[in-house]
Amino acid sequence: MIKVVFCLRRLPSRTAEEFQDHWLNIHAPLVQKHRQTLRIMRYVQLHTDFGTMTERLRSFRSSPEPYDGIAEIWYESYEALEGLGRDPEARTASKELRDDEERFVDLERSPIWIAEEKEIIPA
Repeated sequence: MIKVVFCLRRLPSRTAEEFQDHWLNIHAPLVQKHRQTLRIMRYVQLHTDFGTMTERLRSFRSSPEPYDGIAEIWYESYEALEGLGRDPEARTASKELRDDEERFVDLERSPIWIAEEKEIIPA
């Protein structure tokens, strides 16, 4: 399995609460709607906690501002992911997701990449 990782930053016009609400309650159902067409095996949203513990960790490590969240989408293989570009239904579904992302995600400041998970300590 491979995963696509999105490190998300919200649009400057959105608060953290508005961003996370849209992501969970509007965008997530769209992903679920297109799960089969896009051959998604698993989808996870990691919502940033902007509380005092995060601030303490950042201070301790001298780290930059956190992302507003991280999304992970699992695919069976590279071939499954590559095949989406040749599927007209998948392209239409991907466009619908991208159009929604433009409503709450600052895409130019939100990195995306393909990753292979290396489990070090199992759950």
